[in-house]
This record gives sequence, C-alpha cells and structure tokens, in this order.
Amino acid sequence: MSDTVISSELVRPREEVFTDPEALALAGFLSGYSGLTRDAYALDLRQFAIWCRDLELHLFASKRVHIEAFARDLEAKGRSRATIARRLCTVTCFYRYAEQEGLIEHSPAVHVRRPRLDYESHAVGLDRNELGAMLVAAGLAGARDHALIALLAMNGLRVSEAAGANIEQLGMERGHRTLTVLRKGGKTVTMPMAPRTARAVDLAIGERFEGPVLLGNDGERLDRHAAARIVRRIGKAAGINKKIGPHTLRHGFITAALDAGVPLRDVQEAASHADPRTTMRYDRARVSLDRHATYIVSTFIAGAAR
Repeated sequence: MSDTVISSELVRPREEVFTDPEALALAGFLSGYSGLTRDAYALDLRQFAIWCRDLELHLFASKRVHIEAFARDLEAKGRSRATIARRLCTVTCFYRYAEQEGLIEHSPAVHVRRPRLDYESHAVGLDRNELGAMLVAAGLAGARDHALIALLAMNGLRVSEAAGANIEQLGMERGHRTLTVLRKGGKTVTMPMAPRTARAVDLAIGERFEGPVLLGNDGERLDRHAAARIVRRIGKAAGINKKIGPHTLRHGFITAALDAGVPLRDVQEAASHADPRTTMRYDRARVSLDRHATYIVSTFIAGAAR
C-alpha cells in the first residue's frame, strides 16, 4: 500500500495487511478526512486489520462477532473505554462506507455494542493561578513560546490548530484582532484574540508577512511534538509539578471559562465541541461544592420555615 494512502509512519511496506479491494476502500474512506483525524482513523483500521490477519480473516469477511471479539481483546490489553469506543466507531464508519459504495452487501458493525463512556473528565487541569504562572513564565521565555502558551490557554486551541496557524489567517474584524483556524472535523472558524494574545503573536511573527505563526528552532513550522516539549518546559519554569501537556492548557481554558460564568453553550462553541456532553464533562469535573444545589434549596425552604 503506497504512502499516499496512509503516512509512512503508519505503514511498513513489508507488511501487506489489506487486500487490493480493502486498500481501495480504505483510500476512499480516508480521503474524506485530513490531518490528525485521518492519521488516527488510519491507525485504528490498520490495528483492526492486523488483528484480523492474525486470525487469517479478511476485513470484508468479518462478522459482528469478530468485531466484538476485537473489542474484548482491547479490554484485555488494558485500553480505556474511550479508546475502545473510538476504534469501534472508526471500524463502524469504515464498514458503512464500504456498504454505501457497494463493496460489501451489509455492514457487520451495525449492531456492535460499544462501551458506555464515563462523562466525567479525569484529565489534569490547571486553575487560574497556574494558568497565570504559565503565561508569565512563557513571556520570560521568548516570543514564540509566549504566543504558543497564549493560544492554548487563552483561546483553547488544540495543539495541532495552534501549530497549523498561518500569518495569512490573521485579520481584523469589527475592531477585534482575529485568527482563522481549521478546527477538528475540517470546520473553519474565525475567533478573536485577547490583546495579550495578539501582542504575543505579533512578537512571534516579527517582520514576516506569510507562513506559520509559530516556527521551530529549525526555522520550519513548529510541530506538535516540539510544542509539547515547550509546554512541559514552561510548566517546569512556572513551578507546576503536575504532568502536563498542550491539552492541559486547553482543559484549563475550558474550566476557567466555566468558572468565570461563561454560559455552557458559549464555552462549547469556543472549544469547538460538536457534542455538548463533551463540554459538560469539564463542568462536572470542576470543584463546584460552592454551587451545590443544597445551598439553593436550603435558602428556598428557609423562606417558608420562618
């Protein structure tokens, strides 16, 4: 299978795990996606194909029982429910595509049971003081680092979105400095930047008029792995002892917005969550004893008990 179908990082040329019809279907299915989403789907399907190959089973010959056995195997290997659900979703979408294209008569994944997800977020988060410390440390570290941390912590960007931002996508709209980014799912969104973020971005791009907003030490576009190393380094400089990464800052942005009283629907839009339940996971994960209904109810009842 050529590297044009799946990136070379995901394919070993000596391992042919797809038949020609399967490879054609895979190429067609993946053509509807791009970036990290495409890579994740490609990896999910490759792992399922390898699992099937070990059973001497072709993808287009598999049944529901095989897909569910694959899920049980993932459980036995200690994979999280979220990971298993995502891989089953990928397999289901692939078979649906193959059915729609007439490559198979019926999808074997239609009635596959998926694990029930825990809608509590267990991700490491940062409070407002820790976010502030990160921004101060980033400002002392340099323009590029400050711009990266600001985009993650104050705009809630995913690391791929921040690294993929281009100077040409900066603009001005109704008095707001804006940045247009390609978000997850291929959705293009124009968002405002706070003055601090805009200044950090301006310093990061300097006299350049085109190309990436964030550059790596080699002068090329900053990649997500280098961005993760910067976040860890800045976190250490800020005195944060938690194990953090780029998503930690996005998590901090969402919880800070909720703590500041931003309506859940507006936070969902700012975070580009397709499902409101995803945003609600962050809301439920907050330390919200001061908002517990018991205080409201006790005050309400006390009014009638005088």
